[in-house]
Amino acid sequence: MMSVELRLDISAFIILVGIVLGFLLSYFFIQKSFKHNKANIFLGLLLLTFTLNMLEGWLNYTGLIFRALHLTNFSEPTNFIIAPLLYLFVSRQLAEKPSKNEWIHYIPFVLWLLYCVFFFKQSADFKYNSNIYALGFDLNPLEIDYSKANDNPFGIRSYVNELTILHITIYSLFLLRKIVRKSKSLGESIFTTSNHTLKSLRSSVFHFIALLVLLIIVKATFKNDFGDYILYIYLSFILLLTMFQVMNSSLYFEESSSFLEFPTLKYQKSSLTKKDKKSIAEKVKMKMEKEYYYKSNLASLSDLAFHINESSHHVSQVINEELKLSFFELLAKYRIEEAKIILASVEGKKLTIEEIAERVGYNSKSAFNTSFKKLTNTTPSSYRKAN
Repeated sequence: MMSVELRLDISAFIILVGIVLGFLLSYFFIQKSFKHNKANIFLGLLLLTFTLNMLEGWLNYTGLIFRALHLTNFSEPTNFIIAPLLYLFVSRQLAEKPSKNEWIHYIPFVLWLLYCVFFFKQSADFKYNSNIYALGFDLNPLEIDYSKANDNPFGIRSYVNELTILHITIYSLFLLRKIVRKSKSLGESIFTTSNHTLKSLRSSVFHFIALLVLLIIVKATFKNDFGDYILYIYLSFILLLTMFQVMNSSLYFEESSSFLEFPTLKYQKSSLTKKDKKSIAEKVKMKMEKEYYYKSNLASLSDLAFHINESSHHVSQVINEELKLSFFELLAKYRIEEAKIILASVEGKKLTIEEIAERVGYNSKSAFNTSFKKLTNTTPSSYRKAN
């Protein structure tokens, strides 16, 4: 095999930065999903999938793939899991119940993965030639016996780009339909909604559609995989913006802690006066006790702050200092008190635990049971029997 001169330019650097950010963000979202928002497991996996695609694209663009031929096309099957992961993330964020048939979303990915085994088991020489044809490197192909190669027995891998575009298009239409329906159920337009969660999901879906349009343009303009680096540069900027958003939303940067110091100085430099704190506390209580905000399954600190016209940091500070709770503890307090009333009522005796959980704002029975037992030292079922 001939040695390949590596292509290390500004595009390669941008994509590499995107890959690093992608792995960091995917770890962050997956790790946080276990303690906080369960929907983030799908977002984390989606970012991981994007990152794996970018990694393969970076190897292809730089020519390093010729030094790691066993990795050729390793991320191709993930083309068919990207859209389902976004769909499931949006579904969870909208507090929809997990379906028993969700496994159907994974079928195209699994089938394509199994089909790609025909290619994965080919020789290094075969993959060397495959990369030359697909990536346009000025190299001479090796002489191999193609009669013994059977990498695409049904010929469908030749249409991987078309099938990927079709797959993503179908899911994009379903995603648009889902968020439009949700906004209408709230009496709003998807373009003018004031709901923080819906606005965030709208932006995510629109970026996804923009990526689809760019994919179509690139595949229509460039032969084989020549122009894929454009997609990865776009993804790198999206990941960079996501990282900035995560950092901007973090309360760490509003604390006065210094490098490597434990954050014991939290809120010390806050501009809030005692009067301000009292006012915000009253707004929070009003929102919870008069408008029953805690019953919303889309409740979040940023959304609550938006509705009472205060910053997330100030609302968090007041809840911590004045109410001696975290935001999630505050939500749980109101929700469990409401659940206790329902469980002890005549109507509550007829409802399932899942229905009661939904009524007080929980997205799942398990989360409800965990919170209830933590605050009452008993399960919802046992509490109902005792009352």
